[in-house]
Amino acid sequence: MPTLLSVNLNVAALLRNRRDHPWPSVVGLGRIALAAGAAGLTVHPRPDERHTRASDVQDLRALIDSEFPDRELNVEGYPDARFLDLAATVRAEQVTLVPDDPAQATSDHGWDFAKDGVWLADIVGGLKARRQRVSLFADPDARQMEAAAATGTHRVELYTGPYGAAHSDPAACERALTDLAQAATEATLLGLAVNAGHDLTVPNLAVLVAHVPQIAEVSIGHALFCDALTYGMDATVRRYLAACNGTAPDQT
Repeated sequence: MPTLLSVNLNVAALLRNRRDHPWPSVVGLGRIALAAGAAGLTVHPRPDERHTRASDVQDLRALIDSEFPDRELNVEGYPDARFLDLAATVRAEQVTLVPDDPAQATSDHGWDFAKDGVWLADIVGGLKARRQRVSLFADPDARQMEAAAATGTHRVELYTGPYGAAHSDPAACERALTDLAQAATEATLLGLAVNAGHDLTVPNLAVLVAHVPQIAEVSIGHALFCDALTYGMDATVRRYLAACNGTAPDQT
């Protein structure tokens, strides 16, 4: 099965919020991404609404329901009551739980499953009772996959930040790929599906899926929107879809 692409729209919302105008349109860019072939849309509605707002999440739900009923909404965030209520309200097909402090700029580490596993298991159970797929943000560490599986989650999302940061260091890149491959292999053996995300680009995504074919879905925002400034949104999504199939289009 090819790796699916979920386009993270937080950057669009962040840019819009700088002037508090209705442009760029988060829904409009989401529509372009889905029309270009993205399997879904991802948002991370933080409490301070510094980028995606709760109203954006509801508008994206309406977009998918009315125009792309075969696609998915992935809502990610720290599982406080506010977030869980929103995920339930918008009927997100996938809920990705991350251990972010509200003040963090972006996700930069996975869950400590040894410490938080029992608490997470209760939350995972509640989401599963609503028939929502659950993914837990995880460091690329094969040793943690057993504890992740014990929560009852459907998936883990492997944090690819160290891999993305190794763009100019081939040795570090190889080590990061090895860690990701080992974690994905262990997760698969334990019955977990594997997602991935953070600092993925067209070139490193193509390499990643070739080395770690177990990856079911990637969520990409920052680099994708950077590329869209050059290629446009439609063409950029198509380039990332090609990378999901192991082909890295020329960057010129």
